Amino acid sequence: MKPNYFEKILIANRGEIAVRVIRACRELGIGSVAIFSEADREALHVRLADEAYFVGPSPSSQSYLNEENILLAAKKTGAEAIHPGYGFLSENTNFAQRVAEEGLVFIGPSTESIRLMGDKTASRKCMAQAGVTIVPGTNEELEPSALEKIAGELGYPVLLKAAAGGGGKGMRIVFAENEIQTAYQTAKSEAKSAFGDDRIFLEKYVENPRHIEFQILGDQHGNIVHLYERECSIQRRHQKVIEEAPSSVLDENLRKKMGEAAIAAARACGYYNAGTVEFIFDKSRNFYFLEMNTRLQVEHPVTEMVTGIDLVSEQIKIAAGEKLSFSQADIQLRGHAIESRIYAEDPENNFMPSTGKINYLREPAGPSVRNDSGFESGSDISIYYDPLISKLSVWGKNRIEAIQRMKRALYEYRIAGVSTSIPFCRFVMEHPKFVSGNFDTHFVPDELKKTAVVKFQKTDSEEAQVAMIAAVLYHNEKRKEQTALKPTQSDAVANQWKLLARKRQNR
Repeated sequence: MKPNYFEKILIANRGEIAVRVIRACRELGIGSVAIFSEADREALHVRLADEAYFVGPSPSSQSYLNEENILLAAKKTGAEAIHPGYGFLSENTNFAQRVAEEGLVFIGPSTESIRLMGDKTASRKCMAQAGVTIVPGTNEELEPSALEKIAGELGYPVLLKAAAGGGGKGMRIVFAENEIQTAYQTAKSEAKSAFGDDRIFLEKYVENPRHIEFQILGDQHGNIVHLYERECSIQRRHQKVIEEAPSSVLDENLRKKMGEAAIAAARACGYYNAGTVEFIFDKSRNFYFLEMNTRLQVEHPVTEMVTGIDLVSEQIKIAAGEKLSFSQADIQLRGHAIESRIYAEDPENNFMPSTGKINYLREPAGPSVRNDSGFESGSDISIYYDPLISKLSVWGKNRIEAIQRMKRALYEYRIAGVSTSIPFCRFVMEHPKFVSGNFDTHFVPDELKKTAVVKFQKTDSEEAQVAMIAAVLYHNEKRKEQTALKPTQSDAVANQWKLLARKRQNR
C-alpha cells in the first residue's frame, strides 16, 4: 500500500539537484513537476520529470527566481508541495511564506527558522543563549566609531562579516588597525549589493581553521537527530570543492560533543526537516558555531553513503508530517565517503567558468561510486547558471580506500567540449597533505601558489581525442539522416581517426 505523503511535488530548481529530487519522488511513488527556463528546454531534469512547466527567460531572475510563475506552475499542475533544492529560493523566507499562504507545503523548515538562522547576528545570540559556543565577537551591527576599540579588544586579525551574508560576500580579514575602516566600508558596500542589507558584524579571525559541519534531521513532533559530520575544509574562495565524511581529525569524544551541540542549535530555533550546523575547528581542537544552513546541502551524498539514510526521502516524509523512523542510537557511521564537485571551470585560468556543449561524456562506474549529475552528452553548459556539472561521490571501508577509489573514478571520468575541474580534483586526491589529513581551509590557495608554474595534468590526451572524434562522427552521422554533410567535413574527421589508429598500432 502506498504511504500517504503527497500525490505530486514541484521541484523549484534545476540541474543535478532537480534530478536527485525527481528520483526520490519516483521511488516514493510521488509525481514530479519540473520547472525550466528558455536555456533549459532540453535539460535532463525536464525530460526525467513526469511533467515540466516553463517559467520564463534564461536569466534566473526571470525564471528560477520568479516566485509568481513558480507558484502558478504549482497550482496549474496540481502540485501539493514544493521542494526548493538548494540555492535559488531554498533559504528565502518570503518564498516559504508565500508557499504556505497558497495552501502548499514547503519542503524545508519553518519560515521562523529560516529567518532566524539567515541573520548571522540573531543566530549568534540564539546560539549563545542555548549554550552553544560561538566565535568571540559582536552580536549587533557595528558602528564605524567603535571599530578600532572592539577589534583591539578581540585582538588582530579580525573578520568583518555581513549579517545577512554567505559565500564569502561582504567578508574581509583585517590584520591591522589602519586597515579596518577601509575594509569596513568595502564589506558594507559588497553586502548591500549582494544581499540588500549592509549590516556588518565583527568576529575574532580563527587562523588555520578546519570547516566541520553536522547534518541534522528533525521532524514536526520534536524529534531531532544528527547524522554525524562532514569535513568541508577544501575550499576555493569560500566555496567547498571536496567534502568527506567522517572528518579525519575528530575522535569519538569530540564527535559526541559536536553532535550534541548541533542538536542543541537545532532545538534552540525550533528546527525541523534537513539542515546543517556548521562549525569552525581551530588548531587547539576547539570548535565554534559558524552558521546554520536551513536546507539540503550540495554535499549530502557523503552523509547518505556513510549512514545509509536517504536525506531527500526523509525531507519529504517530514514535510508530510511523518515522525522520524529512527533514533540517534540507530544511526551508525559505516566506512568513509568523499565527494568531488565537478565544475565546468578551467583550473589553469583561475577557475573561470567554461561554457558550451558537452560533446562527449562518460561517467565513472563500479562498486561504491555515485555520480549525481544533471547533464549528459549533448547538454549545454549555460552562461546563466552555476557551472556545477555533477557531484562525484565514492565510498570505501576506510579513508585510504575511499581516496584510492576517488582517484580511479576521476581518471575514468571523461568530459569533452568544456574545461572541467576534474584535473584539479585529481591534484587534491594525490596531494600528500590531503592524503595525510593534515590540512585546513587555506589548503587550496596555499598549495596553488606553490604549484603556480605547474600545469594541471590533463586527462589522457589521446583518449580524450578519440572520445571527441567519436562524438563528432556520431553527430555527423545523425546530421546525415536529415541533411547532406559536406564531404570535406566528414573526410577530415575520418582522417583524424585513422591517424590515431596508426599511432596506436605503431606503439
